[in-house]
Amino acid sequence: MAEAFLEHVNFTVSDPAKTAQRLCDWFGWHIRWHGAAIHDGTTYHVGNTSSYVALYSPGRPNDGSESSYETRGGLNHVAIVVDDLDATEQRIKASGYQTKNHADYEPGRRFYFDDEDGIEFEIVSYS
Repeated sequence: MAEAFLEHVNFTVSDPAKTAQRLCDWFGWHIRWHGAAIHDGTTYHVGNTSSYVALYSPGRPNDGSESSYETRGGLNHVAIVVDDLDATEQRIKASGYQTKNHADYEPGRRFYFDDEDGIEFEIVSYS
């Protein structure tokens, strides 16, 4: 049996085009596809050649009010592996985001930040 792999995750954001562009700027990804989606919405697929993040908006998403860490099925964070943690952190900070929870651990280093949609990102390097 061939090894399974994660192709994509899909989550709702307020502005898929804006979020897609930030992810491209921060991580060197590219927009693989974008177009119309269910409920008169829009979706962007952004990532690399083997995996991507699907960014969806129905046009007027509802604001979440519960902590994802306390909600069954909630999205807790998205982890992204980078080669140069410090350079990536500088790009994220230059975009106006505050980083937090820095940690060095075996076998790597990491930090977290939240975007304006309340999505927590973990950025990790094993270099």
